[in-house]
Amino acid sequence: MRRTTLLLLIVCGATFFAGLGRPAIGDSDEAFYAEAGREMVASGDWITPYYNFEPRFQKPILFYWLVSAGYLVAGVNEAAARWGSALAGLGLALLTAACGRRWYDERTARLAGLIVATAFGYFSIGRLALPDLPLAFWITLTTWSALVGLCDRPARPHLWLMLAGAAVGLGFLTKGPVAIVVPALVVLPICWLERRHVHPPVRAVAGALIIAVALAAPWFVAMAQIHGSSYIEGFFVGDNLERFATSRFNDPRPPWFYLPIVAGGLLPWTPLMLCGVAPFAGWVTRRARAADVTLRLIVWAALPLLFFTASIGKQPRYILPILPPLAVLLARTLERRLAAADRRRDPLVRGAAASIGVMLVALGTLLMRALPLIVMIPPALVIASAGAIIAAGLAVTAVAVAGPLRHVGLVVGLAGAVTLVGLQYALSPAGRDPVQDIAALVVQHRQADQPVATYRVFVRNLVFYTGVRQDDLSSPEAVRAYLQTPRPVLVVIAADDLAKINDRGPLHARVLEEVLYFNASAVKLRTLLKPDPEKDLERVLLVTNDKARR
Repeated sequence: MRRTTLLLLIVCGATFFAGLGRPAIGDSDEAFYAEAGREMVASGDWITPYYNFEPRFQKPILFYWLVSAGYLVAGVNEAAARWGSALAGLGLALLTAACGRRWYDERTARLAGLIVATAFGYFSIGRLALPDLPLAFWITLTTWSALVGLCDRPARPHLWLMLAGAAVGLGFLTKGPVAIVVPALVVLPICWLERRHVHPPVRAVAGALIIAVALAAPWFVAMAQIHGSSYIEGFFVGDNLERFATSRFNDPRPPWFYLPIVAGGLLPWTPLMLCGVAPFAGWVTRRARAADVTLRLIVWAALPLLFFTASIGKQPRYILPILPPLAVLLARTLERRLAAADRRRDPLVRGAAASIGVMLVALGTLLMRALPLIVMIPPALVIASAGAIIAAGLAVTAVAVAGPLRHVGLVVGLAGAVTLVGLQYALSPAGRDPVQDIAALVVQHRQADQPVATYRVFVRNLVFYTGVRQDDLSSPEAVRAYLQTPRPVLVVIAADDLAKINDRGPLHARVLEEVLYFNASAVKLRTLLKPDPEKDLERVLLVTNDKARR
């Protein structure tokens, strides 16, 4: 147990915490929480979140408090905004290992924790100031502790159920009713399947509910007193029911949308999921009977996946809570297969591991080819990172082809950690980021109380670095009208967008500054195979309508 814990602490330190301050706060949902936390500390209002100096009602308060606490301890910076997500990633790895240990054995625990610690889905979200990974932690803790307390007949079931109640309350305070719905979708069917062995302690269940309400309710009551009952209705109906059942917040997506998301989220482990195809087919066709614990894990992963698949507004982050049970299932399946194989060759395991190695080598090679586009990172660091990823891939391939099978899981896990850290340092600048550069230019050129606006670039994150309220221009007509106002204004806009608007009629705009920007979210395979700085690097402009400025 101590070795497993130490290994996971080291690996998670690399995958979740190393370089946590890189890159700048992104032009995404992350900026809402990072900036709201900054405004919370500045204003001293710890009840109502504000973003861009206006109330933000979309999510409950706990994650805003975590971000603000980070700022109070370490100052306002990117790592302080993200520490809550990184800590949740570490907690999920340790929690998954604890689950594997209690229900199986230490080897399963070690591998399951390693899978979670190096899964790309958790790595990518754990380095953003978003509440989704903390929510996944609370949901996982709720589900597991409730199952143990109700189904495992532990010595002190009331302690497990009290832990589940606390996790529900904190999860509700993180993102709302989903913290209750997802665990209930898992726990209730499993209790029914194992009903002959389940004897719920009524007082302990009631105590768990009291704990959950005591933790979650006070803030909602305070918000209702300050902003009226319309806030409560708007949150529960608008931000939850409509988000699930309508396309108001997210465009409709096909039923199979989450399948590639799950496969991508489990990388680099995804090829090894092939080891579970035969056992799963046997359970489905009833040629073999799944053990009770295995059935629990299948239900735990499948029902939340079906629930979110049924929703209209799908988002990749919503299914993060299903990765821990999948990790335990994969770890158990792989360990049993390797034990059965003993010293014999296992073509399926070796082939899957070899494909992982080839994939990592290809990834390192593509990273090397993208060097001309990564203008914010020293070339030597990019080359070193790509070389480390290629070496990790070659190590996995060597073990897959000729090494002992018992080392496959550990080698893939360590190679995954090297790859994730390499990507972090090769693609994320430690110094000035384009948004920080343009923010500094805005502050430099802005006159007292001069309005600032953005159009389609740095829309969400610019305010975090300027500390100045900004207007979001949503159409070319809005840009034209903004620049035609008699009052001097500043606008941040991409050069291509400015040219398109100008083609419809001359604008009263003058370029003050220019910054090069590589938009990683717009990267396509062609970008990596044939990088072209002229096409792939954006020019972001700071323009004004003030003809007197020089």
